[in-house]
Amino acid sequence: MSTALGQKPAPIKLRMSGDRIAFMAIAYSLVVFCAVVCVVPFLMIVTGSFTAEEAIYRDGFRLIPREWSLESYKLLIKGGVSLVKAYQVTAILTIAGTFLALMLSSMTAYVLNRKDFPWRNMFSFYFYFTTLFSGGLVPWYMLVAKYLNMRNNPSVMLIVSLLSVFNILIMRNFFKSVPDSIVESAKIDGANDMMIYLRIMLPLSGPSLATVGLFIALGYWNEWYNAMIFITRPEYFPLQYYLYRTLNSMNFAAQAAAEAGVEIPIMPTQSFKLVMTVAATGPIIFLYPFVQRYFIKGITIGAVKG
Repeated sequence: MSTALGQKPAPIKLRMSGDRIAFMAIAYSLVVFCAVVCVVPFLMIVTGSFTAEEAIYRDGFRLIPREWSLESYKLLIKGGVSLVKAYQVTAILTIAGTFLALMLSSMTAYVLNRKDFPWRNMFSFYFYFTTLFSGGLVPWYMLVAKYLNMRNNPSVMLIVSLLSVFNILIMRNFFKSVPDSIVESAKIDGANDMMIYLRIMLPLSGPSLATVGLFIALGYWNEWYNAMIFITRPEYFPLQYYLYRTLNSMNFAAQAAAEAGVEIPIMPTQSFKLVMTVAATGPIIFLYPFVQRYFIKGITIGAVKG
Protein backbone atom coordinates (compact mmCIF):
# COMPACT_ATOMS: atom_id res chain seq x y z
CA MET A 1 0.00 0.00 0.00
CA SER A 2 1.30 3.45 -0.81
CA THR A 3 1.65 6.01 1.94
CA ALA A 4 1.02 9.71 1.78
CA LEU A 5 3.97 11.86 0.83
CA GLY A 6 6.04 12.76 3.86
CA GLN A 7 4.49 10.10 6.10
CA LYS A 8 6.43 7.15 7.45
CA PRO A 9 4.93 3.68 7.19
CA ALA A 10 3.57 2.25 10.41
CA PRO A 11 6.02 -0.14 12.11
CA ILE A 12 5.29 -3.81 11.81
CA LYS A 13 4.70 -5.48 15.17
CA LEU A 14 6.05 -8.99 15.42
CA ARG A 15 4.38 -11.32 17.89
CA MET A 16 6.53 -13.89 19.62
CA SER A 17 5.25 -17.39 20.06
CA GLY A 18 4.82 -18.98 23.46
CA ASP A 19 7.88 -21.20 22.96
CA ARG A 20 9.95 -18.14 22.07
CA ILE A 21 8.79 -16.29 25.18
CA ALA A 22 9.54 -19.31 27.40
CA PHE A 23 13.00 -19.67 25.86
CA MET A 24 13.80 -15.98 26.39
CA ALA A 25 12.58 -16.15 30.00
CA ILE A 26 14.76 -19.18 30.75
CA ALA A 27 17.78 -17.68 28.98
CA TYR A 28 17.55 -14.34 30.79
CA SER A 29 17.02 -16.12 34.10
CA LEU A 30 20.19 -18.15 33.58
CA VAL A 31 22.15 -15.02 32.65
CA VAL A 32 20.90 -13.21 35.75
CA PHE A 33 21.75 -16.21 37.92
CA CYS A 34 25.28 -16.44 36.51
CA ALA A 35 25.73 -12.69 37.00
CA VAL A 36 24.68 -12.95 40.64
CA VAL A 37 27.01 -15.91 41.19
CA CYS A 38 29.91 -13.87 39.80
CA VAL A 39 29.10 -10.60 41.58
CA VAL A 40 28.26 -11.89 45.08
CA PRO A 41 31.79 -13.20 45.86
CA PHE A 42 33.29 -9.87 44.88
CA LEU A 43 30.75 -8.03 47.04
CA MET A 44 31.70 -10.30 49.94
CA ILE A 45 35.35 -9.34 49.41
CA VAL A 46 34.49 -5.63 49.50
CA THR A 47 32.22 -5.85 52.54
CA GLY A 48 34.61 -8.27 54.25
CA SER A 49 37.39 -5.71 53.96
CA PHE A 50 35.25 -3.42 56.16
CA THR A 51 34.58 -6.14 58.74
CA ALA A 52 36.15 -6.12 62.19
CA GLU A 53 38.68 -8.90 62.72
CA GLU A 54 36.88 -10.18 65.82
CA ALA A 55 33.64 -10.50 63.83
CA ILE A 56 35.41 -12.55 61.14
CA TYR A 57 36.74 -15.01 63.74
CA ARG A 58 33.35 -15.17 65.44
CA ASP A 59 30.86 -15.11 62.55
CA GLY A 60 32.98 -15.86 59.51
CA PHE A 61 32.72 -13.92 56.28
CA ARG A 62 29.29 -12.42 55.70
CA LEU A 63 27.77 -10.41 52.88
CA ILE A 64 26.52 -7.84 55.40
CA PRO A 65 28.97 -7.58 58.34
CA ARG A 66 27.69 -7.34 61.88
CA GLU A 67 30.61 -5.15 62.93
CA TRP A 68 32.14 -2.60 60.58
CA SER A 69 35.75 -1.50 60.87
CA LEU A 70 38.29 0.58 58.94
CA GLU A 71 41.35 -0.79 60.75
CA SER A 72 42.63 -2.73 57.74
CA TYR A 73 42.36 0.31 55.46
CA LYS A 74 44.08 2.46 58.09
CA LEU A 75 46.85 -0.11 58.26
CA LEU A 76 47.19 -0.04 54.49
CA ILE A 77 47.26 3.75 54.35
CA LYS A 78 49.96 3.80 57.03
CA GLY A 79 52.27 2.55 54.33
CA GLY A 80 52.18 6.14 53.06
CA VAL A 81 55.08 6.84 50.73
CA SER A 82 55.89 3.15 50.26
CA LEU A 83 52.34 2.38 49.13
CA VAL A 84 52.27 5.31 46.71
CA LYS A 85 55.67 4.31 45.36
CA ALA A 86 54.48 0.73 44.86
CA TYR A 87 51.46 2.00 42.93
CA GLN A 88 53.72 4.18 40.79
CA VAL A 89 56.06 1.29 39.99
CA THR A 90 53.13 -0.95 39.06
CA ALA A 91 51.41 1.74 36.96
CA ILE A 92 54.59 2.56 35.00
CA LEU A 93 55.35 -1.14 34.59
CA THR A 94 51.83 -1.87 33.32
CA ILE A 95 51.67 1.03 30.84
CA ALA A 96 55.18 0.63 29.43
CA GLY A 97 55.07 -3.15 29.44
CA THR A 98 51.69 -3.34 27.72
CA PHE A 99 52.75 -0.92 24.97
CA LEU A 100 56.12 -2.56 24.28
CA ALA A 101 54.79 -6.12 24.53
CA LEU A 102 51.93 -5.32 22.15
CA MET A 103 54.30 -3.83 19.61
CA LEU A 104 56.77 -6.72 19.79
CA SER A 105 54.06 -9.40 19.77
CA SER A 106 52.19 -7.86 16.84
CA MET A 107 55.41 -7.31 14.86
CA THR A 108 56.50 -10.90 15.45
CA ALA A 109 53.06 -12.25 14.56
CA TYR A 110 52.96 -10.13 11.38
CA VAL A 111 56.35 -11.42 10.22
CA LEU A 112 55.47 -15.04 11.00
CA ASN A 113 52.25 -14.64 9.02
CA ARG A 114 53.96 -13.31 5.90
CA LYS A 115 54.08 -16.08 3.31
CA ASP A 116 56.96 -14.41 1.49
CA PHE A 117 59.19 -14.63 4.60
CA PRO A 118 61.46 -17.62 3.78
CA TRP A 119 62.33 -18.59 7.38
CA ARG A 120 58.91 -18.21 8.95
CA ASN A 121 58.50 -21.98 9.54
CA MET A 122 61.87 -22.18 11.24
CA PHE A 123 61.11 -19.25 13.56
CA SER A 124 57.60 -20.58 14.22
CA PHE A 125 59.09 -23.89 15.33
CA TYR A 126 61.58 -22.04 17.53
CA PHE A 127 58.82 -20.14 19.32
CA TYR A 128 56.64 -23.22 19.65
CA PHE A 129 59.55 -25.28 21.00
CA THR A 130 59.95 -22.91 23.95
CA THR A 131 56.41 -23.73 25.08
CA LEU A 132 57.35 -27.42 25.43
CA PHE A 133 60.81 -27.23 27.00
CA SER A 134 62.75 -24.71 29.05
CA GLY A 135 66.17 -24.54 30.66
CA GLY A 136 64.75 -24.38 34.17
CA LEU A 137 64.75 -21.82 36.97
CA VAL A 138 68.45 -21.93 37.88
CA PRO A 139 69.87 -21.31 34.35
CA TRP A 140 67.27 -18.60 33.82
CA TYR A 141 68.22 -16.90 37.08
CA MET A 142 71.95 -17.10 36.27
CA LEU A 143 71.35 -15.63 32.82
CA VAL A 144 69.34 -12.66 34.08
CA ALA A 145 71.19 -11.96 37.35
CA LYS A 146 74.80 -12.83 36.48
CA TYR A 147 75.33 -12.49 32.74
CA LEU A 148 72.80 -9.72 32.06
CA ASN A 149 73.51 -8.11 35.47
CA MET A 150 69.89 -7.08 35.99
CA ARG A 151 69.52 -7.85 39.68
CA ASN A 152 67.95 -4.89 41.54
CA ASN A 153 67.25 -3.29 38.18
CA PRO A 154 63.56 -2.34 37.87
CA SER A 155 63.64 -2.98 34.13
CA VAL A 156 64.05 -6.70 34.82
CA MET A 157 60.33 -6.90 35.66
CA LEU A 158 59.60 -5.31 32.27
CA ILE A 159 62.01 -7.17 29.99
CA VAL A 160 61.62 -10.78 31.11
CA SER A 161 57.86 -10.72 30.39
CA LEU A 162 57.82 -8.82 27.10
CA LEU A 163 57.25 -11.75 24.75
CA SER A 164 54.65 -14.48 25.19
CA VAL A 165 54.23 -17.23 22.62
CA PHE A 166 50.53 -17.47 23.50
CA ASN A 167 49.99 -13.80 22.62
CA ILE A 168 51.99 -14.17 19.41
CA LEU A 169 49.83 -17.11 18.32
CA ILE A 170 46.64 -15.14 18.98
CA MET A 171 47.91 -12.21 16.92
CA ARG A 172 49.17 -14.46 14.14
CA ASN A 173 45.83 -16.25 13.81
CA PHE A 174 44.10 -12.88 13.67
CA PHE A 175 46.41 -11.65 10.90
CA LYS A 176 45.55 -14.82 8.96
CA SER A 177 41.95 -13.63 8.80
CA VAL A 178 43.00 -10.47 6.91
CA PRO A 179 42.69 -11.13 3.13
CA ASP A 180 45.97 -11.26 1.24
CA SER A 181 44.46 -9.07 -1.45
CA ILE A 182 44.58 -6.07 0.92
CA VAL A 183 48.32 -6.46 1.41
CA GLU A 184 48.89 -7.06 -2.30
CA SER A 185 46.92 -3.93 -3.19
CA ALA A 186 48.99 -1.89 -0.75
CA LYS A 187 52.20 -3.22 -2.31
CA ILE A 188 50.97 -2.28 -5.78
CA ASP A 189 50.33 1.24 -4.48
CA GLY A 190 53.95 1.43 -3.30
CA ALA A 191 53.59 0.72 0.41
CA ASN A 192 56.52 -0.95 2.14
CA ASP A 193 56.28 -3.53 4.92
CA MET A 194 56.36 -0.98 7.73
CA MET A 195 53.59 1.09 6.16
CA ILE A 196 51.46 -2.03 5.66
CA TYR A 197 51.99 -3.02 9.27
CA LEU A 198 51.28 0.44 10.76
CA ARG A 199 48.53 1.69 8.47
CA ILE A 200 46.69 -1.50 7.52
CA MET A 201 47.34 -4.39 9.87
CA LEU A 202 47.26 -2.52 13.18
CA PRO A 203 44.03 -0.57 12.47
CA LEU A 204 42.33 -3.80 11.38
CA SER A 205 43.51 -5.70 14.45
CA GLY A 206 41.81 -3.52 17.08
CA PRO A 207 39.84 -6.37 18.75
CA SER A 208 42.89 -8.62 18.85
CA LEU A 209 45.12 -5.86 20.22
CA ALA A 210 42.56 -5.05 22.92
CA THR A 211 42.28 -8.70 23.95
CA VAL A 212 46.02 -9.37 24.03
CA GLY A 213 46.62 -6.00 25.65
CA LEU A 214 44.25 -6.92 28.48
CA PHE A 215 46.13 -10.17 29.06
CA ILE A 216 49.45 -8.36 29.10
CA ALA A 217 48.19 -5.56 31.37
CA LEU A 218 46.84 -8.09 33.87
CA GLY A 219 50.16 -9.91 33.86
CA TYR A 220 52.17 -6.75 34.56
CA TRP A 221 49.67 -5.45 37.11
CA ASN A 222 49.89 -8.72 39.06
CA GLU A 223 53.68 -8.83 38.85
CA TRP A 224 55.32 -10.14 42.01
CA TYR A 225 57.30 -13.27 41.11
CA ASN A 226 60.15 -11.58 39.24
CA ALA A 227 60.30 -8.91 41.93
CA MET A 228 60.63 -11.58 44.59
CA ILE A 229 63.53 -13.22 42.74
CA PHE A 230 65.48 -10.24 41.43
CA ILE A 231 64.50 -7.17 43.52
CA THR A 232 65.60 -6.49 47.09
CA ARG A 233 65.42 -2.68 47.20
CA PRO A 234 62.04 -1.55 48.66
CA GLU A 235 61.73 1.46 46.36
CA TYR A 236 61.45 -0.91 43.38
CA PHE A 237 58.77 -3.16 44.85
CA PRO A 238 55.58 -3.38 42.73
CA LEU A 239 52.20 -3.23 44.40
CA GLN A 240 51.52 -6.97 44.59
CA TYR A 241 54.90 -7.78 46.11
CA TYR A 242 54.64 -4.86 48.54
CA LEU A 243 51.27 -6.10 49.81
CA TYR A 244 52.63 -9.65 50.00
CA ARG A 245 55.56 -8.57 52.16
CA THR A 246 53.29 -6.44 54.38
CA LEU A 247 51.00 -9.38 55.05
CA ASN A 248 53.96 -11.66 55.79
CA SER A 249 55.31 -9.10 58.25
CA MET A 250 51.96 -9.01 60.05
CA ASN A 251 51.79 -12.81 60.25
CA PHE A 252 55.37 -13.01 61.51
CA ALA A 253 54.76 -10.37 64.19
CA ALA A 254 51.62 -12.15 65.40
CA GLN A 255 53.37 -15.53 65.48
CA ALA A 256 56.44 -14.15 67.29
CA ALA A 257 54.24 -12.47 69.90
CA ALA A 258 52.26 -15.68 70.43
CA GLU A 259 55.43 -17.75 70.89
CA ALA A 260 56.85 -15.18 73.34
CA GLY A 261 53.61 -15.14 75.33
CA VAL A 262 53.10 -11.44 74.77
CA GLU A 263 49.51 -10.28 74.47
CA ILE A 264 48.98 -7.89 71.61
CA PRO A 265 45.77 -6.60 70.02
CA ILE A 266 44.32 -8.86 67.35
CA MET A 267 45.98 -7.93 64.10
CA PRO A 268 43.53 -7.69 61.17
CA THR A 269 45.25 -10.32 59.06
CA GLN A 270 42.07 -11.83 57.57
CA SER A 271 40.43 -8.53 56.71
CA PHE A 272 43.76 -7.19 55.46
CA LYS A 273 43.86 -10.01 52.89
CA LEU A 274 40.56 -8.72 51.53
CA VAL A 275 41.85 -5.16 51.57
CA MET A 276 44.83 -6.35 49.54
CA THR A 277 42.45 -7.88 47.00
CA VAL A 278 40.44 -4.66 46.72
CA ALA A 279 43.55 -2.50 46.41
CA ALA A 280 45.11 -4.80 43.82
CA THR A 281 42.08 -5.52 41.63
CA GLY A 282 40.16 -2.25 41.94
CA PRO A 283 42.03 -0.18 39.33
CA ILE A 284 42.21 -2.99 36.77
CA ILE A 285 38.46 -3.62 37.08
CA PHE A 286 37.78 -0.06 35.92
CA LEU A 287 39.91 -0.76 32.83
CA TYR A 288 37.91 -3.81 31.76
CA PRO A 289 34.69 -2.02 30.61
CA PHE A 290 36.70 -0.05 28.04
CA VAL A 291 37.99 -3.22 26.33
CA GLN A 292 35.09 -5.57 27.09
CA ARG A 293 33.38 -5.00 23.73
CA TYR A 294 36.57 -6.08 21.95
CA PHE A 295 37.33 -8.99 24.28
CA ILE A 296 34.97 -11.70 22.96
CA LYS A 297 35.45 -10.68 19.34
CA GLY A 298 39.24 -10.75 19.67
CA ILE A 299 39.25 -14.19 21.31
CA THR A 300 36.86 -15.61 18.70
CA ILE A 301 38.75 -14.27 15.71
CA GLY A 302 42.13 -15.15 17.16
CA ALA A 303 41.02 -18.72 17.76
CA VAL A 304 40.03 -19.36 14.14
CA LYS A 305 42.78 -21.07 12.20
CA GLY A 306 43.03 -20.10 8.57
